Amino acid sequence: MTAHSAVEVMPRAAPPANLVPGVPAIMGIFSRTRDIIAANMADLLEKAEDPAKMIRMIILEMEETLVEVRASAARTIADQKEMRRHVVKLDALQESWTEKAELALSKGREDLAKAALVEKGKAVDMSDQLKAEISVLDDALRANEEDIAKLQNKLREARVKQANVQTRLESATNRFRLRDMYAGAKTNEAFSRFDVLERRVDEAEGRADAMGLGVVKSLDDEIAELRASDKVDAELEALKARMMKREG
Repeated sequence: MTAHSAVEVMPRAAPPANLVPGVPAIMGIFSRTRDIIAANMADLLEKAEDPAKMIRMIILEMEETLVEVRASAARTIADQKEMRRHVVKLDALQESWTEKAELALSKGREDLAKAALVEKGKAVDMSDQLKAEISVLDDALRANEEDIAKLQNKLREARVKQANVQTRLESATNRFRLRDMYAGAKTNEAFSRFDVLERRVDEAEGRADAMGLGVVKSLDDEIAELRASDKVDAELEALKARMMKREG
């Protein structure tokens, strides 16, 4: 094999286009995550016409974002691994082109040596570019890990607020029902019925009392009245005697 053919059979560095398609996407997700983390839920709930519905929407948005962020992070980690494998290949390719350049020079083919060094330079540039992109993704993933922790805390906070809102809503509903029970039309109607019943009882008692008017007393009734009168007279005489005794 000639020096020329030895140099030409070496693979050329492939362009690194679209090796990190997830970078813009993951950065956009990170931005949305930070918007959610920075949101003041108290203000959102205070301004909401339906706080319970608003808190449900907030929790749903957080849960969906959390799933999306984790999935995007997983894809980014996979991309990083692929990029690192490509960097290893590019580094090996640099060494190969260096060896081929040395071989070409040893055979007096300076033109081929220059061509080999040009290919080596391309591999170096591509490797450096990939390493820079890997570094960017490393920073993004570290920030993402922090954002996920903050988002989880925010999600727990939202669920606590949801429980509080639900409790307050149930309490308010119960108070409304009680007030409606005491002051509502049904209660007033019930008391009106009680009044009608009381009037009917009074009327019945009045009729019973009226039936006793003018009725001739029986012998037993008259004797009982005499006995009662005798008892009163006896108590009166005893009282007079005690008073006279004290005066005498």
